Amino acid sequence: MSFEDLGFSKVDTDRERRTGYPEVIYGEGKSAEQIYQIMQLLIDKHERVMVTRLSKDKAEQLTALFPEAVYHSVPRILLYGRPLQQYQSEIIVLCAGTSDLFVAEEAALTAEWMGCPVKRIYDVGVAGIDRLLAHREEITKASVLIVVAGMEGALPSVVGGLVRRPVIAVPTSVGYGAHMEGLTPLLSMLTSCASGMSVVNIDNGFGAAYQAALILQLASEGEQK
Repeated sequence: MSFEDLGFSKVDTDRERRTGYPEVIYGEGKSAEQIYQIMQLLIDKHERVMVTRLSKDKAEQLTALFPEAVYHSVPRILLYGRPLQQYQSEIIVLCAGTSDLFVAEEAALTAEWMGCPVKRIYDVGVAGIDRLLAHREEITKASVLIVVAGMEGALPSVVGGLVRRPVIAVPTSVGYGAHMEGLTPLLSMLTSCASGMSVVNIDNGFGAAYQAALILQLASEGEQK
């Protein structure tokens, strides 16, 4: 069997062999007891686990049961175990403003958990473009860039025009009324004229990091041939 049936959940214990990474637990909508049982199974199988979108109260219950686990309150991620760094190439995570940190840190921590070297460059939105240009040389050296922005979502397009690497754009639900809880930057990013840019869903730092890790995984496999 490629999964184990807990009754309330069929845990995909074979996912790391198929994809390179273990199953990740989505914390919202699950009780602490349910998450505990899934965590225990994944720890027994992989010796590491990540829980995303986990509330503080559930995190407190789980860290009491798993003292080695670490809870990161800004992105609401619980991590158990440290994987060895798998790749040499670097991912850079940029975000436009401090209010976007909850998504940027979700991306950064996810990528690190998947074995990617990560550099963070935060609060470099287009309203103060010199802040971004001060890091121009650094961003051109990254293998993949994850660019997080709310409001009008302009930052990924600017970055995309500066580099010859994949840019993964992440719209956030940060902004005023016409921002429409992230829909405005999502549409802006989808209609960007910057070539080589892909877009994930609103606030989906996890999805952006997963895509970036797969790019590094493919590049690493090519180097080994």
